[in-house]
Amino acid sequence: MNGVLIIDKPSGCTSHDVVARVRRIVGEKSVGHLGTLDPMATGILPLVLGKWTRLAQFYTQSAKTYEGCIRFGFATDTYDAEGEASSPEVAVRLDPSGLAGVATTFVGSSDQMPPPFSAKKIKGVPAYKLAREQKPVELTPKRVTIESLEIASVEGNSCHFRAAVSSGTYIRSIAHEMGRRMGCGAHLASLRRTAFAEFTLGDAVTLDRLAEAACAGTAQALFLHPRRLVPAMSAVGVSEEVAGHIRLGRAVNVPVFAPAAEARQVKVFCGQADLVAICTRIAGTLYQPTIVFPI
Repeated sequence: MNGVLIIDKPSGCTSHDVVARVRRIVGEKSVGHLGTLDPMATGILPLVLGKWTRLAQFYTQSAKTYEGCIRFGFATDTYDAEGEASSPEVAVRLDPSGLAGVATTFVGSSDQMPPPFSAKKIKGVPAYKLAREQKPVELTPKRVTIESLEIASVEGNSCHFRAAVSSGTYIRSIAHEMGRRMGCGAHLASLRRTAFAEFTLGDAVTLDRLAEAACAGTAQALFLHPRRLVPAMSAVGVSEEVAGHIRLGRAVNVPVFAPAAEARQVKVFCGQADLVAICTRIAGTLYQPTIVFPI
């Protein structure tokens, strides 16, 4: 079973848990996700199945958007609501305009330190495992870009926000740092991913809906249409004969009216929905298949 499936991840389970359940539901062993969500978080979790796991390489730097809630008054060791308090709780009175001003200081590119409880590996060991064993966690900052960070509302000691960020950005770290800058401590109370690359919540399905569709034999109807994938890459249509050559690994000339000659890579289709391959330009309109998808 080959395809891309967008799951609306529920809270309380890991991304790996979702992958394992989808494997059982659809009966496909080769399933992977394109970007981890913390157990507490909900929202868009893109999955690639079967031979289409090869598409993962085109989503390693995908931008993401989130909405959520930050609670002020104390920090936690995990930087979210699932951790233990790491600072004394203090009373806070949030000023919406002042909070919005602090939020704007995060916008732009900067070096962000990942949380100690994270999947970042230190000499091959995930940081969260070292942190749980109370061993030293020596993380290094990563360059990230926060396109926007907007305070949507303020209620008591919490604020609701919307954020658009680059790949690798930890929203937990933003919440923790915001509390540090305000001198009162803070942590991420809730988080929902609302967009990932070209995928939105409108594309997502729940695990229960997938299970119902699988029982009815219609699970593949929930997969994304292949022409929607990697939209920045030009799409080319070829005949069945040319598609056969591509599937044998042969270089072919694609239709001259399709991509611009300078397009480095193209998506090749036979018909509307049969994704044949990703091809790389050799010269002019001559393209070599680099990733071939089975029928």
